[in-house]
Amino acid sequence: MLGRLSLVLCLWLLFAATLVRAQQAPPASDSLSISTNALPKASLWEPYIANLQASGGIEPYHWHIVAGSVPRGFVLNESGTLTGVLDEPGEYEFMVLVTDNDKPPKYGKQQLVLSTEIPMTADWLRKVQVSGQRIDGSIKVSNHTGRDFDLTFIVLAVNDIGRATAIGYQHFALKRDTRDMEIPFGDTLSPGNYVVNVDVVGEEPVSYRIFRARLVTENESITQGP
Repeated sequence: MLGRLSLVLCLWLLFAATLVRAQQAPPASDSLSISTNALPKASLWEPYIANLQASGGIEPYHWHIVAGSVPRGFVLNESGTLTGVLDEPGEYEFMVLVTDNDKPPKYGKQQLVLSTEIPMTADWLRKVQVSGQRIDGSIKVSNHTGRDFDLTFIVLAVNDIGRATAIGYQHFALKRDTRDMEIPFGDTLSPGNYVVNVDVVGEEPVSYRIFRARLVTENESITQGP
């Protein structure tokens, strides 16, 4: 009799523990969807990593590329991590499929686009100003890649008859991952109206790629003589 009571007690405890675990476990969603709908931009010659996210269903999830193409050397592993190093600029469209661990498995699809960050940017830091007979200003330049550039910076002030006067020039190595480096320029000019042209050229010496940026002002007038 005692043995039968012990068996009943054990069965009841096992049932109670199973019931508690069932109550504690989060219910599986009836649908599986991909939460990631946009990817961060990739920089040339920089290691890239993006973790794709999904919701619903039963984990673990399993990820695959089912259409389109990613950059050469990029891989999407089964856990949803996209990695690689971008060697060619461009825009890459592809479709990913995620499946869950249900039986039968649920699935979700999403079209994604991987774009390239602009390798070199230039913008005004201090807009051109006239003070007496001088024209002065500065720009900020950034290298958004994983390699150094051989940078040439030249500024020309062009008057009404098309005569150009150099009021800024530099040639130096713009290091990888440089952000918003200031480059000033300025000089004294004769009275007249001038359009200031800023040209920035970056050459990457390994790939021989050349990147350009240009800024142009409206007419700047110098009225004060010597």
